[in-house]
Parts: sequence; structure tokens; C-alpha cells
Amino acid sequence: MLGLMVLGMAGTIWGPRFYGTKVWATPDDLWATLTAAQRLLHGDLAGLYTKPTNLVSFPGAAIILVPIVAIIDAAGLPITIPGPLQGANHGVWLLAGFYLVAISAVALFAADAIAEHLGVSRPKRALLAAASAVALWNVTVRWGHPEDAVATGLLLYAILDLSNSRTGRAGWLVGAAVAVQPLVLLPLPILIAVIEPRRLAGFLARSIAPAAVLLAAAAAANWHATYTAVAKQPNYPTVDHATPWLFLAPHLSRGTVAAGPARMLAIVVACGCAVAVGLRWRARRRDQATRPAGWTHEELREVLWWTAVALALRCVFESVMVAYYLWPPLAVALITAARGWLRLLAAGAVAATLSFVTQIAWQNTWGWYDMVGIGLVLTLFAASSWPTPPPPEQVLPEPGEQFVTDSAP
Repeated sequence: MLGLMVLGMAGTIWGPRFYGTKVWATPDDLWATLTAAQRLLHGDLAGLYTKPTNLVSFPGAAIILVPIVAIIDAAGLPITIPGPLQGANHGVWLLAGFYLVAISAVALFAADAIAEHLGVSRPKRALLAAASAVALWNVTVRWGHPEDAVATGLLLYAILDLSNSRTGRAGWLVGAAVAVQPLVLLPLPILIAVIEPRRLAGFLARSIAPAAVLLAAAAAANWHATYTAVAKQPNYPTVDHATPWLFLAPHLSRGTVAAGPARMLAIVVACGCAVAVGLRWRARRRDQATRPAGWTHEELREVLWWTAVALALRCVFESVMVAYYLWPPLAVALITAARGWLRLLAAGAVAATLSFVTQIAWQNTWGWYDMVGIGLVLTLFAASSWPTPPPPEQVLPEPGEQFVTDSAP
């Protein structure tokens, strides 16, 4: 986390040298979300989804920035959206930049906690942390979307709790994650498929309640703006990367398209994956007469891998892509890849390469989309349990030999 703070912030300050700009290379998307957080701090709930916030996530994305906005306000620093010739307020960025890295690092700590639970060695955990931090640069310092990292981190902690039969706390963690970034709704069907039926109702209630309360409050304050932002989720195909699914996105005003409807495809496929996982999970558990409480390490890895697949579906079916959309599936896949050095090295190399190569302003629709797809497939393959190693060959005793067993006194 400290390394990402120092190197990431240094890269933004030296932006004119690295990126050829005349001002600090601060993330463009962060400032609008800071404005939304400032409106929440001042009690202007009706302005949460009105210009210039450009907020399309759930209200939790702004709530997590309220503490640093309070400090910025107390320091008397103005929050303004930078222009092409006038950069961001340096004092605001120095405060906000370190803060967003700090809260985004919850994903790093969650990944390490799961790796430790799985018995991953310290050297592998160190490499996992380094690879995860390099990829995290994409979503935090480069694009300014800490909500993706915070939500993914909370989701990982929820999965760890589920593996230890702590369903109640896991439900609240998932609920907090959804309230921050609805992206985590994609792996929710996977989790539902593996939870004991008697605990499912309570888990779902906790998973939905935080986001429902926040959205209801925002909709009551300004229904039209809230519905337009959350349901349609406008995106910019001429600025970001259009994909072959662009034809499914309804066109809005000023060259924008509604990214929300096309994301229903990802949800449908995620539900199909959940059905397959649930059938295998139930069948396997019925075959095991006696078993300890909680999940085995292999079951936890299986759930994590399918979670990465579900998160990757957003990139597969998105009508307009942005580079930081790749981070959540990469972050989860790296954890399961830590089962072996070769897998972790391969997944880490692909994740790091994608994090930097996707920053190129390349508007070739199929070329950029294929590059992303191939990178995700390679990472998920490295993180999977395939190819399964053959079982050890059983050596039978020669004629006249017998097995000798030690007996306790």
C-alpha cells in the first residue's frame, strides 16, 4: 500500500514528463465523485446525481469519500473539476490521492487474508501483493475509482467469512459492497448457490438492505436524476473504447449511450454460471456423509475462481469499455493463481501487462476487445485448477511382499 502511494503519487506529480501533459496527471473521474461527496456532506442529497457529478454508481461511491472531503473543506481548499490547461488543485490532490489509495488497499488486505487462510507461503503472498498493487494502480491513481477497489475488497472479506460459516457478517459485507459499487451483484448468484438454504433469506436481506435504503433516499430527493443515472448509466463511446456490443446500447443525448441495458446480458450469464456451480456443489456435498463446518480450501478456491469469471462477464458484454473495468476479475483471479509459482507468475505478468497496455488510446473496436478478451482468458486459465495433475501411481507389492504398518504403543 505504501509503495503504491509513493510511486503512484509520484507518477501523477511527474505527469508532464511521463504523459506529455502540462499539468499534474491526476485521474479525471475522481473530481466529479468528490463533488458528489461534498454535496452529501452539505446535505444536498438532491444534487447527488446532477451535473457535474456524473455519478452512475450507487450512493456508497460518494459516501466513502465524505471523510476526506470534510478535511478538504476544513482546510479551505476548493474542489473544482480540472480543465485541459488548468490542472487540479495541488493541495486537494495531495490529500485526496493518498486517501483514495488507502481506502482502495482494502482489496490488497482482503486478498492477503484469503491467501494466508489458504496456507499460501510468505514469498508467494509477497508476489501476490506486488502484482495486485501494480494492477490496483489502474483503478485508483490512474482513473480515480476507489469504489471498485473498496467493493471488491468487501466482497473478498465476505467470501472469506462464508468459508468460515459466518453468514450473517458476510451478508452485511456484501450489502456494503453493493451499496458502493453494484458491479459485485454479478458474483452474488454464485454465492447464493453455495449458501445453505436455511441461511439464504437472512443473507439476501442483509445483502440488499444497505443499497436499497441509500437508493430510496436518493430517489426520494430527486427521482428523475437518480433513475437516469442508475438505470441508464450513460457512457461515451467516442471517448472510451466501443466494443462489438455497442449496437445493443440505446443512444442518448450528446453522443452518449446507455450502458445499463446491455449489462443485463452479463447478469443472465452469471445466473447460468450460478446454476451450474450450485448443481455441482449440492451433488458433491450429498456424497460427503460427514464433513467439518465451513469450506475446504479447494471449495474456497472454486468459489473465488467463479467469482472472477462472473466479474469478467462485465468486460465481455460491456458496450463501452474503460481500462479500469478489467481490474476486479484480475484481482480475484490472482488469489487463486497463488496455488503455484508458475501460475502466479503467469497471471501476474498478464495482469500487469493489461493494466498498462489498455491505457493506449486505441479506438480499433475488435482489436482492443480481442486483446482484453485474450488477456482475461489467459489469466483465468492460470488461476484455474486445470490441467488437473494425474493421481499418483499406486505401487502394488511384489509377490511374497506385504505392507508393513507401524502401530502405536
